Amino acid sequence: MQNVEFLSNDIFRIVSQVAKEAGVRAYVIGGYVRDCFLQRHCKDIDIVVEGSGIEIATKVAGVVKSKVTVFKRFGTAMFRYKGMEIEFVGARKESYRADSRNPIVENGTLEDDQKRRDFTINALAFSLQEEDFGKLADPFNGVRDLQAGLIRTPLDPDTTYSDDPLRMIRAIRFASQLSFSIVPESLESIRRNRKRLDILSRERISDELHKILLSPKPSVGLRLLEETELMPEILPQISRLKGVEMVDGKGHKDNFAHTLQVVDNVAEKSDNLWLRWAALLHDIGKPQTKRFEPSVGWTFHSHDFIGARMVPGIFRQLKMPLNEKMRYVQKLVQLHLRPIALVQDEVTDSAVRRLLFDAGDDIDDLMTLCEADITSKNDRVVLKHRHNFAMVKQKLIEVEQKDAIRNFKNPVTGEMIMERYNIPPCREIGELKEYVKNAILDGKIENNVAQAYALMEQRAEEMGLGKRDGRADA
Repeated sequence: MQNVEFLSNDIFRIVSQVAKEAGVRAYVIGGYVRDCFLQRHCKDIDIVVEGSGIEIATKVAGVVKSKVTVFKRFGTAMFRYKGMEIEFVGARKESYRADSRNPIVENGTLEDDQKRRDFTINALAFSLQEEDFGKLADPFNGVRDLQAGLIRTPLDPDTTYSDDPLRMIRAIRFASQLSFSIVPESLESIRRNRKRLDILSRERISDELHKILLSPKPSVGLRLLEETELMPEILPQISRLKGVEMVDGKGHKDNFAHTLQVVDNVAEKSDNLWLRWAALLHDIGKPQTKRFEPSVGWTFHSHDFIGARMVPGIFRQLKMPLNEKMRYVQKLVQLHLRPIALVQDEVTDSAVRRLLFDAGDDIDDLMTLCEADITSKNDRVVLKHRHNFAMVKQKLIEVEQKDAIRNFKNPVTGEMIMERYNIPPCREIGELKEYVKNAILDGKIENNVAQAYALMEQRAEEMGLGKRDGRADA
């Protein structure tokens, strides 16, 4: 079987000629071949050589005038060519120790290399030999599984997953990315081997989680993580959202199912990974704050603040960087109730200004998350909340156009106060700045230097701050 994209790619003819001159056999294998059949464009090409992959990569890179990068520890080499990243490796056999996902590697054949692949759909290979150029090698019926939309391991799944437990999460990631199903024996094996995740680095796990969240419908992968019992091993905070508790005939929504719907809703609007993380974590404070009050039913008071405090711990747990991305997620988790809460009473300019001030440049993402958070089986409830949400959006536009609060900077600075009253840094400076800021956000004065300065002077006099010479007012 041949493929138009494969045959039209000149790099394969070059590799074929170099391999022939070196007296070795070479094959395109893995994701590129899979994506050819799925008619998906793929810029990453893996080439396996029955010999030295580094040697062939170096020679091919010389022909195409590209700089080669060698990874001796892994026996691989790669270079970039016409927007593609091409990696070469020698065909190999692998065996594993029980306490490590790092294999013991020996030289092998194409067949050996295909056996060590994670899934049948990734064990497909195109020949680069002159005599059968483009012929498909498919020993595990990977094309059949592609056509059926199935994720299956080439060998016994217990062997495949125990050897390298990251493959369990990869199976779920491919199911989520491709909208495929994992075969039942593989799902059972993942459950049996879930404790093998302990030997993985958290960085590798979080990398796969990112890819699941970036898939077209992330709930597919997230639900599979829960069904296979991997979620409690990776993100127990999400698993704790699952379930409905009943008291006196009153129950709350299943917050796990709700969270998955919110993530999918955000995914329809944005490909921002960290906004999708905020959607996943927005209700993680609910299990800790869940209470039953006979007069009102189930409550989750302050789950937004509790959830925001949990975010850094989750990032540390997954070895994700504690940087501005984490602070962005934390901010959205903390603010996700604010837009809809505005319409419980009249939507005042003051409340809108404060929301704009607190959200800053992330206000649009916050509103995307807030709209995604509107889920209910009751269509009338959804309609009501969407109507309220539309009111808030319109008010945001009006206030932003009028007051320019989104990137608010207090017209009164600490330096200005210290110079005006000849005082050193002190608590009163912060209090004075906060007073002016609140006056602007509450609409008592306009957001300009003249009115802010006048209010500063008035309040400073009330506070008894000294004049420029440092003497207190009488």
